[in-house]
Amino acid sequence: MTVWDDLVGQEPAVAVLRKAVGGASARLRGEGGAATAGMTHAWLITGPPGSGRSNAGRAFAAALQCVNDGCGECAVCRTALNGAHPDVSLIRTELLSIRVGEIRELVRRAAMSPTQGRWQVMVIEDADRLTEQAADALLKSIEEPAARTVWVLCAPTVEDVVPTIRSRCRLLVLRTPPVAAVAEMLTRQSGTDPELAGFAARAAQGHIGRAKALARDEQVRGRRTKVLEVPFELRDIGTCLNAAQQLVTAAKEESKASAAKVDERERAELEQALGVGTKGARPREAGAALKELEDQQKARAKRWERDVLDRSLVDMMALYRDVLVVQTGAGAELINGELRTDIERLAGRTSPEQTIRRIDALTGCREAIEGNVAPLLALEAMTIALFEG
Repeated sequence: MTVWDDLVGQEPAVAVLRKAVGGASARLRGEGGAATAGMTHAWLITGPPGSGRSNAGRAFAAALQCVNDGCGECAVCRTALNGAHPDVSLIRTELLSIRVGEIRELVRRAAMSPTQGRWQVMVIEDADRLTEQAADALLKSIEEPAARTVWVLCAPTVEDVVPTIRSRCRLLVLRTPPVAAVAEMLTRQSGTDPELAGFAARAAQGHIGRAKALARDEQVRGRRTKVLEVPFELRDIGTCLNAAQQLVTAAKEESKASAAKVDERERAELEQALGVGTKGARPREAGAALKELEDQQKARAKRWERDVLDRSLVDMMALYRDVLVVQTGAGAELINGELRTDIERLAGRTSPEQTIRRIDALTGCREAIEGNVAPLLALEAMTIALFEG
């Protein structure tokens, strides 16, 4: 077992990171030249959702700290991977953006020497969510890093990071994990039935987190099935509007259920820290702190709702991709092979041009929601476009 084991299907990227870790170790030993080749102070790891960008960043941080270059078994590796190592800072957000205050605190820590580890490693898992002010605060630290500080930024694409920052980073691109590799991982790690593992890997389209959820949770599979029923139920404008409303309602319910326990725990922890309820006490500053927490939780719920809707739209795009495969006789494997009969029926009564227009409508809906268009309006326009073709 090593820190690289969770990077499914990313052998080329792992080879690059391993070489860099070796170069970092050589640098600490005072060697130079070819021995330290491949290592730099700032990295940008990109890849499609679910490809393992965050896992790659954490694994790299752990390997840099480990005297055995990432054995995966020592205390250093374990604490670095779970965020408990004092010289590994893991920054991610469940909100819509990373604010400048968080980055300034990170920059302050980056200027310090390592306390226990070999490097001060700063991992920003959502670098695409940096505000403009946060990016400006980060830039100087990346331009003039401390001697033993390494920055690791993660984002979906290189274009998601501002040019001034990405130009100062070494780029590492992850690929979409192969279906066979994801299925093998599910079977090996959790003992998933091979047939179910194959379905989950195929349906998730290489998204490892999504594949794990599909493999272990029947409710997740049920929600996906309901989403894939939508294209076959669009018979008139009324059913289009109803389908849009159902998608929004389902997304709100799923995000609300996911957030409920987290919100309750966060509020309880904050109240305890503020001393609320201690012999009836309610400190003067408690109201403002609790209000700020509620605002953050609302922003997080909005993001989670968007994520659920986006996942639903991606599943429908995969369905129409299968329709196009049948229409063009491409011979590629269907993502939704269990729906082959329905897909062939839909392919037979529509044209490839109509299918492409429907895929474009789904793409436009994703972009509209990301651009803060009201989800219901965007989905109503999308379902009508799917019906009209």
